[in-house]
Amino acid sequence: MKTLINTDIKVAETFLRAGKLVAIPTETVYGLAGNAMDENAVTEIFRVKNRPTFDPLIIHTDNLEKVQKWITFFPEKAMLLAQHLWAGALTLILPKKNSIPDLVTSGLPKVAVRIPNHPVTLKLLENLDFPLAAPSANPFGYISPTSAYHVENQLKNKIPMILDGGNCQVGVESTIIDCSEETPIILRKGGIEIETIENLIGKVKIQTHSSSNPSAPGMLKSHYAPRKPLIITSNILEKIQEFTTSKVAVLSFQRTIQHSSIYENLVLSSKGDLKESARNLFAFLRQLDNSDADVIVTEFVPERSLGRAINDRLRRASQN
Repeated sequence: MKTLINTDIKVAETFLRAGKLVAIPTETVYGLAGNAMDENAVTEIFRVKNRPTFDPLIIHTDNLEKVQKWITFFPEKAMLLAQHLWAGALTLILPKKNSIPDLVTSGLPKVAVRIPNHPVTLKLLENLDFPLAAPSANPFGYISPTSAYHVENQLKNKIPMILDGGNCQVGVESTIIDCSEETPIILRKGGIEIETIENLIGKVKIQTHSSSNPSAPGMLKSHYAPRKPLIITSNILEKIQEFTTSKVAVLSFQRTIQHSSIYENLVLSSKGDLKESARNLFAFLRQLDNSDADVIVTEFVPERSLGRAINDRLRRASQN
């Protein structure tokens, strides 16, 4: 099939109602969406992404009233987060009703839910009476897409439509939290800062990853990875001197690195802005991965605010 790329919400709605897949924009990354209540559509998501079925999916909708149709209970702290941070880059783990297919949750009794903060997708979801299962619109384990072009580049002719909503404004996936225990657990660092969450509900625990059978999406240790080796170092200049016969690409935080071995150097934010860095992260990794460089060398950003999510993605994308 030839993939259609346009901004027509009605066309996207028609495809989704027919059980087809549509790539949709969110403020975090582009998602590969299908009717979460249709097991055939969900199966197609796993097939197109080549994603293992033990890795659960996030369902998306546009308001709290709809969310409550698909869950059995809304913990108090989760409700507080939803009221303050939805629509937004926050995913809540909630006990599901039997109407949500087990395929969506990988057989787990809880479902990951969020209301994305993107006007195009919110309008689409408003028109639908079913939630959309929508993992990132990329082959499993690869760099997440933050533009319609990225989706086309990776999934060309595998899906009927990409709903173009421009470039993603956050650039890293949503923060995932489970509030079912007395002390809530962050299962994935993401677009909502941990400090913002703790200001609303108090201290949280942080679970970084699961090597198999994850309890939430995006928890696998190896993920978001370019095809080229990605090496993280505390001293980029020193590290690149080890690659005497290789073309080295550099992804640096705030400053350009000067060295004759550097084939290309992209700077996440010359101002040291972590929000700008998050917006640029996946696009820049993709650009360097598509270059003629042999290896990508990078560094951590400050471990605060959105920097925690950026560093989490770098760790799981690295080969070292």
